[in-house]
Amino acid sequence: MNVKQRTLFQTWGSEPKRPAGTGATKRKGKAASRRRVVSSQGPPHRASSQVWPQEEDDDDVLLVAVYEAEKGISQGIPNGGVSGGNVPTEVDGCHDDPMFPPPAATAIHNLPGFDLSAGSVWIYPTNCPVREYQLSMAGAALLHNTLVCLPTGLGKTFIAAVVMYNFYRWYPSGKIVFMAPTKPLVAQQIEACFRVMGIPQAHMAEMTGATQAHIRKELWQKHRVFFLTPQVMVNDLTRGACPASDIKCLVIDEAHKSLGNHAYCQVVRELNNYTTQFRILALSATPGSDTKSVQQVVSNLLISRIELRSEDSPDIQPYSHERQLEKFVVPLGDELAAVQKSYIQEARSPCSFDLWGS
Repeated sequence: MNVKQRTLFQTWGSEPKRPAGTGATKRKGKAASRRRVVSSQGPPHRASSQVWPQEEDDDDVLLVAVYEAEKGISQGIPNGGVSGGNVPTEVDGCHDDPMFPPPAATAIHNLPGFDLSAGSVWIYPTNCPVREYQLSMAGAALLHNTLVCLPTGLGKTFIAAVVMYNFYRWYPSGKIVFMAPTKPLVAQQIEACFRVMGIPQAHMAEMTGATQAHIRKELWQKHRVFFLTPQVMVNDLTRGACPASDIKCLVIDEAHKSLGNHAYCQVVRELNNYTTQFRILALSATPGSDTKSVQQVVSNLLISRIELRSEDSPDIQPYSHERQLEKFVVPLGDELAAVQKSYIQEARSPCSFDLWGS
């Protein structure tokens, strides 16, 4: 093999050199378009067993096989849109190959409680300027268990409110749950969701550890949208107070905490024992410090799609303003100043040096 020739991995994504008469040039545009769809969904599919006549370069033969495999790939791409835009469309390709069956969604009659008239559209608020990244993330979160990673202050709660409202419409008898790790965050999120989408306050309930168990059981029956801490959710699931099979949407704030046996992980595992027909939306500004921790979050929360934006993302930059840091020096006060003085005197005494030296 020629030393200067690029390897298969170096040429991946480029158009393969096919034998004369195979029509590679005519189909170049269609193949390239289909390849972009494949790369966005995952690794390429296994090549077919068809072998082209041997030529000078083995890599070209492998690339031709990959190209032929791509002809049989079918993907579903959600159309963007505010109303009814989440219906998958068919991508050009062969659907007769049994090795690559078209994607199949759960049948409507297998979704108990789903309102067909309300489910034909999804609502996105336009009473404030529409940000394309929020619209895109909300649309993805309606169709997939999604981890939304956005810098602080760019509207994660807004996206959650849009998703919650649409599931609130689609399932008139279903339950929607928003979990936050602390009581102050719970109170903050319930106000924000009401302000964004206007879900009736009579249908919402806030529950923390201070709410007695028998009262929480009544709230689960009377209300539809709940804001609570994960510990409360775990307790109510284990006691049977929470109607787990009625939960259709679960929003998890500060999702990077979903490691090990955290209460978030316990909630998802317990819910999965009752039903698999619920959507998960996870929110985090920093999903993890390394790849291993991010993978744990993805696995523990059953995530199938990650929507990631940073401050350098083109669609984020118009809304990401330069931060200014201002330093404030806070005096210790008399009590802390006395403690500091005693500590310094003790550290400087000869006895202390003798003890450290020994």
